[in-house]
Amino acid sequence: MKIVVDDKIPYIRETLKLLADEVVALRGAEITADDVRDADVLVVRTRTRCDERLLSGSKVQLVATATIGFDHIDTEYMQRAGIAWTNCPGCNAASVAQYVECALLLLEREESFRRGKPADANERFCLKGATIGIVGCGHVGSKVKAVAERLGMRVLICDPPLEEALEQSPLPIVQHQVFVPLSTIEQEADVITFHVPLTKEGRFATWHMADEAFFHRLARVPYIINTSRGEVVDNDALLRALEEGRVRDAVVDVWEHEPDLNRRLLEKVFIGTPHIAGYSADGKANADNMVVDAICRQFHLPRPALIVPPSLPEDFVYSGDALELYNPLMDSQRLKKCPEDFEKLRNNYPLRREQYDK
Repeated sequence: MKIVVDDKIPYIRETLKLLADEVVALRGAEITADDVRDADVLVVRTRTRCDERLLSGSKVQLVATATIGFDHIDTEYMQRAGIAWTNCPGCNAASVAQYVECALLLLEREESFRRGKPADANERFCLKGATIGIVGCGHVGSKVKAVAERLGMRVLICDPPLEEALEQSPLPIVQHQVFVPLSTIEQEADVITFHVPLTKEGRFATWHMADEAFFHRLARVPYIINTSRGEVVDNDALLRALEEGRVRDAVVDVWEHEPDLNRRLLEKVFIGTPHIAGYSADGKANADNMVVDAICRQFHLPRPALIVPPSLPEDFVYSGDALELYNPLMDSQRLKKCPEDFEKLRNNYPLRREQYDK
């Protein structure tokens, strides 16, 4: 067996060598049809477009992306060509939830977090009792909901596809979830955070869900957080909303036209990071294990030992403050200093753990 793998997927290569006769690691954006012609498995990230142009005439039987999203995979072509494919749903959900939690803590500590439009501009506001609108309550959104509730926030959930699916399900709903329309979040939320997939068509399209009209409908001058897909939020409209005072501030991890992001928006936001919200070592190890599981299922191979993330340095000191484990301002400072290094910062991301394992 031959496996071609994106060389920026960490921790996985040694395990793949236990499964295959040959493992070839290549830069994801540069993988060509010649590279995969005699491969049995292709393991990628979002930077590799997996379609007929890449895979036609190849031996590839399985494409595995070590990511939640799969919009870089032409699933219709996969079906026509008889090529199995898999993604890793939920692999980095806890990592994104960690990112959102730390961003919220920083907004409270460093932004003098305020509710709506207080009459007294010096009136301090804290997370406890604030209203957060979570748009999308799947793997990530549900974990963000748990974080927000632990922080004492009032939570509003908007997820029309999930709401409809639950209403139509013949199975009883164990945990009753109250959903609200996006209009309620626009009127009542102090923080709005997006956790939806990118869809451009249909009743539940999310492309430019937060557009110019959305920002004009906001009632409370909220904080905006986007860790879903860059195109879910119209970046130009967000910049205007910030400049016009319709949005108090923003935390942006995903951008339109990556890696050529809107630099004026980057300068304006409180936290701007290079699409790394889900980049904890724990999340990456989860994705690795899901990919290995898929390969073993496809080719009926015995499962090697689980991949585990590296430990934190011996001299790491942890007092229980979440920001000691991860502070997104550090990632933001690096990107704002050198926005042209967007891809370099993603591909050479430092060790980040979701928990202290000493």
